[in-house]
Amino acid sequence: MAVREAHRTAAVTQAGGPLSASRAARELGLKRSELDLGALLGHIRTTVDADGSHRRVAREEIDRLRAAGRNQETLRERLRTVGATEGARLMGTSPVRFGKLARTGYIAPVTFYLNRYRAVVWLYLAEELKEFADREPALLTGRSPQRMRALLDAGEDRRARNWRGRRLGLLTRQTEDPWEQAAITSSVLDPVQFVEVVDDPYERAYLSKLRPGLVGRHGESPAVREAMDRLLPADGPDEILWQRVSLALLLDEARAHRPAPRPESSRPLAGSL
Repeated sequence: MAVREAHRTAAVTQAGGPLSASRAARELGLKRSELDLGALLGHIRTTVDADGSHRRVAREEIDRLRAAGRNQETLRERLRTVGATEGARLMGTSPVRFGKLARTGYIAPVTFYLNRYRAVVWLYLAEELKEFADREPALLTGRSPQRMRALLDAGEDRRARNWRGRRLGLLTRQTEDPWEQAAITSSVLDPVQFVEVVDDPYERAYLSKLRPGLVGRHGESPAVREAMDRLLPADGPDEILWQRVSLALLLDEARAHRPAPRPESSRPLAGSL
């Protein structure tokens, strides 16, 4: 079975068909996680199978990226992520000041990993950190601005919130379907908030069906999925309100585009919240 599948894959590749994400990553000299990040950021154009199960990259896109890499900054450098220590060094600031900038939302993480203690380690785009340092040198040293001090005194930590907002924005831009966009936004609301915003059980069922494949969790470890479950829900009153309003507006657009599917009969939907 494995040999036959390998031959089929080779035949598709030789015929110029789309490559699997893992194969495309190897051809571009990237890790699979780097290719996934590149697709999310819009640097790598990908397609998804009809059932949403696999992401693929066209041969033409591989050729385009290779050609571009000969004349400009390499794709790997654009996708390079760093932690707090390396980030502070790149910006020419102290790790303490870097932490303050991150917790108060001046810089936003793009992804994370879990260390051996299963603690979240936030990662930042190296390219963005260097641009921030060039743009805001006054924030890297000296007395912290009043706004930063006020947020720190209040115990603010906006890293998870900024990651959520960024992730939602990137995922939403990957689709033009309003129902899929609404499903993405709904992923950050807890079940109670979700029911309050979406009172139609058929619409809730449809959004829930769309949601799992849209939050980018395929292939991730159970530990990462568990961390995602902790990090995904909006956790502040203003953030929750913002996401509720956003979902309500997206639902209006989705309903105008097409109704959510429902059975022919008007029987209640069993098991819906």
